[in-house]
Amino acid sequence: MTEQGTPDRRTNPFTAVPGADGLVLDVPAYQAGFDRDHEGCTEPMWKLERAQTFYEPDVASWRAMMNGDWERSLALLARIAEPLADYFSRRQPVRRVRVVELPVTPYLQWELHVLAVRAAAGSPCRVVRAGRVAALDPLPELVIFSPSLMYEVLYDEYGGGRGGRRITDPGVVGPCLRAVRELFAAGEDVRDFHEREIVPLPPPAVTDEMRAALPAYAHRTEEFRV
Repeated sequence: MTEQGTPDRRTNPFTAVPGADGLVLDVPAYQAGFDRDHEGCTEPMWKLERAQTFYEPDVASWRAMMNGDWERSLALLARIAEPLADYFSRRQPVRRVRVVELPVTPYLQWELHVLAVRAAAGSPCRVVRAGRVAALDPLPELVIFSPSLMYEVLYDEYGGGRGGRRITDPGVVGPCLRAVRELFAAGEDVRDFHEREIVPLPPPAVTDEMRAALPAYAHRTEEFRV
């Protein structure tokens, strides 16, 4: 019996994700699988992002932000608009649900600029306020390719990627896909949210504590990821 006020699997399909059978992949294997599945998918891909901080050392704009050069960070983002438009013109759309807590973290302030650029390039994103998903927390970070294929993306304590779990059980994946679609339909276009809530903000305040983790990611050399 479920405690009052606590969602169970019938109302919260995400509770089934931690216990689902899945193939655990390290970073190179996950990225190879992701690229292969995205190349071959015949329907839109869906992403669910809940965490408010990630580390993305492969992205030059993120590194500039972490170095305190906000002007350069935004200039570098502007440069990816055309390559992104070309990328998304050759693949199925990527539809993202981005959960946002206010006030935004420095990372999220940066990422919402990225997501606005991606949306303009053909990768739609809807913003959902944290209060809307409070009954569903803790939400996993998901990439869903079809009703029978998704990855739970795995992160370390800093928000640095450490691979993923490939889950193919339709009884788990299908309900998660339906829930993500519902959240997307209920969300606000990221470009509207970005213009109203993010553009007026001063540059993000990057702390020494945030920078302290950077050496652990110095070995990462991959390029921009979807």
